[in-house]
Amino acid sequence: MTYNTSLHAVYNHYLTTYAPKTTTQYDTHKKSELRNIYHSIVKLNKESPLYILDSSNESRAFAVGLKENARALRNTIASLGGLDETEMLGKKAAYSSNPDIATASYIGESSAGSAAPSFNIEVTALASSQLNLGAFLPASEKADLAPGTYSFDLNINDLSYEFQYNIRGGESNRDLQERLARLISNAEIGVNADVFEDDKGRSSLRLTSTASGLKEGKDYIFRVSDENTSKLSGTVDYLGLDFISRQPSNARFLLDGEPRTASSNRFTIDKAFDVTLNGISSAEGETAEIGLKTDLDSLTENVSNLVYGYNSFVRAAAEYLDSHPRSGKLINEMSHISRHYQADLEEIGFSFENNGQLAVNGDAFKNSILNDESRTRFSTIRDFTNSILRKTNQVSLNPMEYVDKRLVAYKNPGHNFATPYMTSNYSGMLFNSYC
Repeated sequence: MTYNTSLHAVYNHYLTTYAPKTTTQYDTHKKSELRNIYHSIVKLNKESPLYILDSSNESRAFAVGLKENARALRNTIASLGGLDETEMLGKKAAYSSNPDIATASYIGESSAGSAAPSFNIEVTALASSQLNLGAFLPASEKADLAPGTYSFDLNINDLSYEFQYNIRGGESNRDLQERLARLISNAEIGVNADVFEDDKGRSSLRLTSTASGLKEGKDYIFRVSDENTSKLSGTVDYLGLDFISRQPSNARFLLDGEPRTASSNRFTIDKAFDVTLNGISSAEGETAEIGLKTDLDSLTENVSNLVYGYNSFVRAAAEYLDSHPRSGKLINEMSHISRHYQADLEEIGFSFENNGQLAVNGDAFKNSILNDESRTRFSTIRDFTNSILRKTNQVSLNPMEYVDKRLVAYKNPGHNFATPYMTSNYSGMLFNSYC
């Protein structure tokens, strides 16, 4: 139990301190991919010399951040059609004739993209979340509750959560509201809390559901009460936490003239389009047409997203130049990859900036691809993307390559063996504060 608790604490420390990014569908792996990673780690450890590493907090943040940024760039490439060379940059792109009403992205199979039909959508109402607005109390005045241990119950998604807290003598209304706001928000149960203050010096505790819409047979998303709670009651009534100032509601829209509803402003249609509703049609009959862009427009958008991901990775590495000069090695390696393809890339609308970043002219790119009868220029783009992908895999596998370190000894040539040295240094950094 102690081991599990410590591991859980380390994992949470990693997520909140170093990598507050969400996972995606591209973070899952096949058994064959995991097996290849394992063999690569074994080979890396077998050939690696022994080092003394800089174990400062800054170095830990740099190494973990570097690995996460490499993962983000890899996921960007994967999202543009896949990691297989034959599918790379082949993702279909969706268009919307009226982005103020709705936007969409294509999530179907690339091979079946040409068969995906277009459709018209008219929005009559957006989905809304539930908002509970507490009573407005004089912010600086003492809370009118006796000191003691209080609690209330918050019911959401058919689950009940009890929040317990102490009220101290002399505590102001604002202090109590802010403390409860942190308590509720940090629980991450689907309700966010904050303190709202008006121009009269009064403050209110505001609760907002992260979800929108309503399940069938229900008229609320969450409910707050302290009628049957285990500790002292009274804060729900005093703070007005049970007052629903905005009822949750479903989105209503017409899909090719047929009325539809959705519990969220984001939903999928026919497992092909991921649609986001952005606004209500200003007049009856005003619609947004959703469909697929041409292959050339889709490729141009994919290349623009690739350049954006590449530049984001280079900028992230450049942020560490002052504190970790070895990050310059990574920037030079990325620059070397792009310079290798520079002549061919410039012919199709790319330009190279002094800071190592890239830019692409969409019109020039389209014209070059249209005039590319032999498809050699498209092959250049894929080769360039493949080279970036290999580099991100290397960085993810061994971010310690770019951390300040001192060489101690080489292994005995011909008699070396696999050790967990390099990978244990990376994972060990996460445990340093707990050992």
